[in-house]
Amino acid sequence: MRTKLAMFTGFIAALSLSAALFAQQTAAPEGAQVYIVSPANGETVSQTFTVVFGLSGMGVAPAGVPMPNTGHHHLLINADPLPDLTQALGADVMHFGLGQTQTTLTLEPGTHTLQLVLGDHMHVPHNPLVMSEKITVTVR
Repeated sequence: MRTKLAMFTGFIAALSLSAALFAQQTAAPEGAQVYIVSPANGETVSQTFTVVFGLSGMGVAPAGVPMPNTGHHHLLINADPLPDLTQALGADVMHFGLGQTQTTLTLEPGTHTLQLVLGDHMHVPHNPLVMSEKITVTVR
């Protein structure tokens, strides 16, 4: 299992490097939106909690699969400042390149921010940017 995880991580790193070298933003349809379904902004959560992703006006497709009007989710946790959103997203964000639409996080107690950005098949954010509002959660 560890070997498969290492291979997958290496694949994502290579894909991100390739994308960075040849990054071109993919067009997003007008009105496309990504958002966090839960938790709600301002919610207090336990240390381990589920984040559910929402998307309208586009579809979800795995990384590496070029399909029009699709992308995959990336989660930014406490991202300040934001990464360069004209280039492939790197290791400073959580990648959901298999097309996942939710995740379970474990965070230290305190206040944290969460924000989603949709990336194309090469992890490059779309143009126009498809990014959620930043929400704040308090972990108890």
